[in-house]
Amino acid sequence: MTDQMGRDGRDPIAALDQLKANLGRVIRGKSGVIDLLLTALLADGHVLIEDVPGTGKTTLAKALAVSLTARFSRIQFTPDLLPTDIIGGMVYSAANGSFSFRPGPVQANIVLADEINRASPRTQSALLEAMSERQVTTEGESRPLPCPFWVVATQNPIEHNGTYPLPEAQLDRFCMKLSLGYPAREDELQLLRDQETVHPLDALSPVLETDALARMQEAVRRVDVEASVLDYIVRLVERTRQEPRLRLGASPRGALDLRRCAQAAAFLSGRATVRPDDVQRLAVPVLAHRLIVDIKARHGGLSGETVVAEMLRVEPVPA
Repeated sequence: MTDQMGRDGRDPIAALDQLKANLGRVIRGKSGVIDLLLTALLADGHVLIEDVPGTGKTTLAKALAVSLTARFSRIQFTPDLLPTDIIGGMVYSAANGSFSFRPGPVQANIVLADEINRASPRTQSALLEAMSERQVTTEGESRPLPCPFWVVATQNPIEHNGTYPLPEAQLDRFCMKLSLGYPAREDELQLLRDQETVHPLDALSPVLETDALARMQEAVRRVDVEASVLDYIVRLVERTRQEPRLRLGASPRGALDLRRCAQAAAFLSGRATVRPDDVQRLAVPVLAHRLIVDIKARHGGLSGETVVAEMLRVEPVPA
């Protein structure tokens, strides 16, 4: 689309294809997950990657950071991590007897919150303001975060010792929840060949400027969403709030994220208008993690993903 051309004349879709190719060299056979990750990136929404150890969660986030000309920081969440270890704090200088602010690792374009559920709820909450308002507040003073600002968090769903479940307010601030899963046999064989001597991550180079990314995110906001599609999004979200098997349905933030992600998906496809199938494809990764399933239903095997999939089958789709 001509109105999506960057100021340097470069086609943004071509730049995104290069970015996707970069990630595909490191994470084999997961093009669908990579598409969703880029959709969330264009939608300016944070991502939670939940999977078992060794499937490439951290590697994927690092590959994305290397592929962008962005400031990257990694925070290893541990039980003894403090909020000031994330957002920074005031430091006393004995030389002149004054205090000065020392920025924390959250002052970056891409922040990898590795094993986020290993930190205490108090420390997890240090990210709430940053993720929602793109700023941090210390000693009564608010400090803006770099633009763009993006959080990619990882967690292990199997190990429970020494972990703290993410509170509902934290989960709701993640635009999407993704899972990589194990690779197919051929992809795993290729993975072994790729890392025989060096790691493919070491060979990556930046393919997208952060300024160009910011312009793309602005262009995503201008993608048209017809009234019938907006109504479809609202109907899906309302159904989650009326579902008796849920203790908590999707929030208005969930509806906003679904709309923005659908716009990003249309942008990635080179379209100027959102289609209903954009919403259908994204409803599970955007909405399911925000739903709190009733304890009895959860013991019966019901999950948020199942509930959203059921609603997509029964809710009328606009023409």
